[in-house]
Amino acid sequence: MRLAGKVAIVTGASHGIGRATAQALAARGATVVVAGLDDDALAALADEIGGSWLGVDVRDPSHADQLVKHASATHGRLDVVVANAGIGHAGDVADMTAERVCDLVDINLRAPLLLARAALAPMLAQRSGALVFISSIAAGVLVPRESVYSATKAAVEAFAEPLREELRGTGVTVSTVAPGVVDTRFFDDRGEPYERRFPRPVAPEVIATAVARSIEDGRRHTVVPRWLGVAPRVRAVAPRVYRTLARRFG
Repeated sequence: MRLAGKVAIVTGASHGIGRATAQALAARGATVVVAGLDDDALAALADEIGGSWLGVDVRDPSHADQLVKHASATHGRLDVVVANAGIGHAGDVADMTAERVCDLVDINLRAPLLLARAALAPMLAQRSGALVFISSIAAGVLVPRESVYSATKAAVEAFAEPLREELRGTGVTVSTVAPGVVDTRFFDDRGEPYERRFPRPVAPEVIATAVARSIEDGRRHTVVPRWLGVAPRVRAVAPRVYRTLARRFG
């Protein structure tokens, strides 16, 4: 898909990966609807990139239909959805509140599913479109003390794979982008800061570039940085070896 002239929705666009992705898509000629919780940040970003914005809480099931209707009413079509909004959590499951578990599931998993469902109506009608889900390397390696977070991201990957097959031949592509450590507010908000020296965080613009390329090339799955993709493969073929190495090196 050539992004020039296309209309895209990016959730979680107030900052971080979402903001960088909106900028990257706009730089390639797309008109972007930016969505999130910070109205001031969204309005400034929309003005900067020549798009529009809508303040939504993705925990609200109606947000998906609202975004799709806004894109269609304001810009006349919808070609791309980047389901990026997400939160993390570090800590023992036994210490989590029920509300925190629900937030992780609602934001990281239910929201992308609902947005995909809503976006498919116009995409299937025009026989073209691209759905991109921001996953995580945690979906492939399943990080202890980030159990609920890992489960939500693994579920996103599990949703994307059969959906891709379901949409084969329709002109709609399905991609997942799985970042490792990214230099955003994510780690400030998850309950524990990131203090390891390795792997080093990458800039959100690196992830945004991977998202744009996924859309342009129809890539199924991208891990960023690329070398991190080795870990899930080791876990899949040699789980005992993987667990031993993970316990030793983290």
